[in-house]
Amino acid sequence: MDLKDKRVLVTGISGFVGSKLGKRLVDEGAEVFGLLRRRADGILPHNLKREGVGPQVRLLEGDLAEISSLGAALTASDPDLVFHLAAQSFVPRSFASPLETAEANCLGTANLLEAIRIKEVDPVFVFAGSSEEYGLVISSEEQLQRARDKYGTVFPEPAEVPELPIKETNPLRPMSPYAASKVYGDFLTRNYCHSYGLKTVVSRAFNHEGAGRGGIFVTSVVTSQVMSLVMGEADKIRIGNVNAFRDWSHVDDVIDGYLLLADKGRFGDVYNQGSMRTNSVLSYLLLSLERAGYPIDGIETFRGEKAVASPTEQDPSEIFGSKFEKTKVDGMLLRGEVEFGAEDGGVVALSGADRVPIEFDPERFRPAEVPILFSETAKISGLGFVARRSLGDIIEDQLNHYLSEAERKGWG
Repeated sequence: MDLKDKRVLVTGISGFVGSKLGKRLVDEGAEVFGLLRRRADGILPHNLKREGVGPQVRLLEGDLAEISSLGAALTASDPDLVFHLAAQSFVPRSFASPLETAEANCLGTANLLEAIRIKEVDPVFVFAGSSEEYGLVISSEEQLQRARDKYGTVFPEPAEVPELPIKETNPLRPMSPYAASKVYGDFLTRNYCHSYGLKTVVSRAFNHEGAGRGGIFVTSVVTSQVMSLVMGEADKIRIGNVNAFRDWSHVDDVIDGYLLLADKGRFGDVYNQGSMRTNSVLSYLLLSLERAGYPIDGIETFRGEKAVASPTEQDPSEIFGSKFEKTKVDGMLLRGEVEFGAEDGGVVALSGADRVPIEFDPERFRPAEVPILFSETAKISGLGFVARRSLGDIIEDQLNHYLSEAERKGWG
C-alpha cells in the first residue's frame, strides 16, 4: 500500500505497538493522527518520544468511553485508515479489574465502530484482536483430561486432538476477562461489516515483543532481570510459570502484517498473525541468559530432583506435524517428559562455574493459564506476509534496550 498522504487514525498511539506503528506511518508519508485519553499540552508521550516522533503526529484528545469525543476525533482526522490498538491489554490486570477491562475493550470498541457508522466516514478499519481469544488450546489427550478435571468442562469440545497449529477456525475458549473482551471486539468488528457495510478487518496477533515492551510483560520481566544480573544489580531471577508456550513475533513483523491487512485483507474476515513457532518461557529465559554471556550447560531444580543437560541445544524433531525453531527443553516440555511447577521452588541454570538461581514466584501464576499458543498463518501468508525476524532478534533487541539503567529500573 502506498501510504503517502493517507490520513490515518491510530488509537492507542502512545502504547508500545501504537508508537512504533505511528513512526512507520510517518516514515512512509502518511498524515498521522493519534487518539489519547488525556493530552498534556507540550508533553509528548514517552513511547512517541522514544521513537523520535513529535510534531509529525497530530495528537487528538478522546476517550473510548465517550462517543462524542470519538466523533470529534473522526471529524478532525477524516481518516482513510483506522488502526484500533487501544486496549487494557495486561492479562493479570484483567483478572484484578474485569469491569475496567470490559469498559475499555468492549464498550470502547463499540463506541468507535458506532461513531464511524453514524458519521458516515469510510475508512478501512483494522481491529487488533489477540491470540488470547483461542485460550485453552488442546495439545494432547492427557492435557484435555487435566483441563476437564480442573474446570469441569471444556467447551466447545475439541473436534480433533491436537488443535495445533492454531487456525482461524479453531474454537475460541478465552481464559481471562481480557481474552473475553477481545472476542467481543473481534465479533463486533466483523458484525459491523456484515450488518452496516463498514470496511473492517480483524487481526488476531500472537504475542509480539521488542525493545520498549512494557515492563509488566513476561519477556520484559525476563530480559530486564537478565541485564540486572549482568550489571551486578541482582543475584537471581524471579519468574512465574515457565511451562507456558507462546508464539513470539517481533513487533516490526506484526506492524508489517497490520499494514498488509489494511491493504489486502478481505473485509469482514479474520487473520492470524504469528511466527509459526512456539517456545516456552523457560527457553526464553535461558536463551536470554546465553545472549547476555551465560552459556547454559544444564538446569536442575533446587532440590536436584529434575535435571536437563544442554537444555538450549536445538531440537530438530517434528511436533504437531511441524518443524520449527525450538530448544531441547522445549521438546521435552511439549512431549511431557519434564515439567516445572511452583512446588519445585525454582531451577538453577548452570553456566561454567556460575550458578544462576531462577525462583518461581507463586504470585506470578495466573488463576487460569493458557498453556500453549502456536499459530498457523497460511491465510495472511497468502496475502504476501513473511515473518522476517527470529526469536534471537527479539531477545537481542530487548537486552540492548535494558542496557539503559533508566529502562531497567523503570525510570525511562
